[in-house]
Amino acid sequence: MRVALDTNRYIDFCKGESKSVQVLQTCEKIFLSFIVIAELRAGFRCGSRGEENERVLVQFLNSPRVEILYADDQTTHHYARLFFQLRKQGTPIPTNDLWLASLVSQHHLILFARDQHFNHLPQIPRI
Repeated sequence: MRVALDTNRYIDFCKGESKSVQVLQTCEKIFLSFIVIAELRAGFRCGSRGEENERVLVQFLNSPRVEILYADDQTTHHYARLFFQLRKQGTPIPTNDLWLASLVSQHHLILFARDQHFNHLPQIPRI
């Protein structure tokens, strides 16, 4: 299974939440988007354990099963299509989550997230 992690599920994993640990232990490949990494690092800056959290993140990113996803020209086409769909439905979602959904769509991944607004995109497979 090839999974893209949302920020909240990475945090769940770091806290030892059983479902997140179980899912990530069984993944063939784990993808973190540059957006999720930026959100995490922004949170680290605001918290009191920034250096420790950064160390844990770098260790996670160095795993051979983890890959960072970056947006490219093709991602923008997925973004535009999903944006139009959500607008037409009248169900917008946060911009960072729209970018994440675009990357998931582009790379044919399964999204592991807690946010219910992803339900507005039924074509995005989720755990």
